[in-house]
Amino acid sequence: MLADWKKEIENLKLRLADLRVSLDVAGRHVKIGRLEEELNKPGFWDDPVSAQKIMQELAREKDKVALYEQLQTELEDTSTLWELAVEEDDTSLEEDIEKSVKGLQTRFSNLELEILLSGPYDQNNAIITLHAGAGGTEAQDWVQMLYRMYVRWGERRGFKVETLDLLPGDEAGIKSATFSLAGENAYGYAKSEKGVHRLVRISPFDASGRRHTSFASVDVIPEVTEDTEITIDSEDLKVDTYRSGGAGGQHVNKTDSAVRITHIPTGIIVQCQSERSQIQNRAYCMRVLQAKLLELKRKQQEEEISEVRGELNDIAWGSQIRSYVFHPYSMVKDHRTNYETGNVNSVMDGEIDDFVSAFLQQNISQNQ
Repeated sequence: MLADWKKEIENLKLRLADLRVSLDVAGRHVKIGRLEEELNKPGFWDDPVSAQKIMQELAREKDKVALYEQLQTELEDTSTLWELAVEEDDTSLEEDIEKSVKGLQTRFSNLELEILLSGPYDQNNAIITLHAGAGGTEAQDWVQMLYRMYVRWGERRGFKVETLDLLPGDEAGIKSATFSLAGENAYGYAKSEKGVHRLVRISPFDASGRRHTSFASVDVIPEVTEDTEITIDSEDLKVDTYRSGGAGGQHVNKTDSAVRITHIPTGIIVQCQSERSQIQNRAYCMRVLQAKLLELKRKQQEEEISEVRGELNDIAWGSQIRSYVFHPYSMVKDHRTNYETGNVNSVMDGEIDDFVSAFLQQNISQNQ
């Protein structure tokens, strides 16, 4: 009934008021004015790098204000449509009102979730590394399943997915993979996935049809720009080149295009074989190395170097953040938030936003 939508519309108006405060719309208008003044100053383009950053910041601020104003306009239009339907007692408009309200609710939820991303690197691109843990071939197949899940999730969110390194399994699956997600807030969303992921299913590699438990680790770090406090001395690097393995064509297999870089002071090793050019692979390695060194520096403020990777050292029973159960029942459960769903297939197809949202909501409530 038409009367039922009145409460939903009023609730959206309250959420819109909260969003205006959370987004600091008034403050953003002031900031936009200041940035536009910078843009109009003589010699603005004398420093192209600085000018580009200001242009990007201005675009982000305008996009946020425009999104808020668009939601405000659409909510006003929906409210007006509801009032017209009531005055005219026109129930034929109820379907349009319902569609509009539900669409606004989804968009409000997405924006409210985005506002939770307030960490220093949340807006950055993300670099994700997957490693097979206990379980042999079964675990390597599990890594491949997770890789597919994250690629689909990233593409669904509009991120550019780029595979930097991939080591195939001996018989099936993937031993390890490193890939990047490029797009606004990629790290802010992806950071919720860091930890050990556990799979329980009837193994397709077991002729006896027994149930197996496998583990894989997911490491997520922010990609950083070159103007951060992280500097890398070339004398601290050991660079090795080798032939790319796996599929890739004759050119890839006949040239030493793959690159492995070891950062001698920390022992961090990064490698890339996704491109035909050794120069491109080296550039990708340096991106990953810089991100890993930033993560190391951040963690050193809280713990000793020997404990930096403590969260990921034990890729086995008891250390998982999330369990994916295919048998004897269907369930995916996050052990940090207790959020769970029975639709395993949709999760493996990349629909993990509810898990991400639950993690971010929990982090905010714990830090308040």
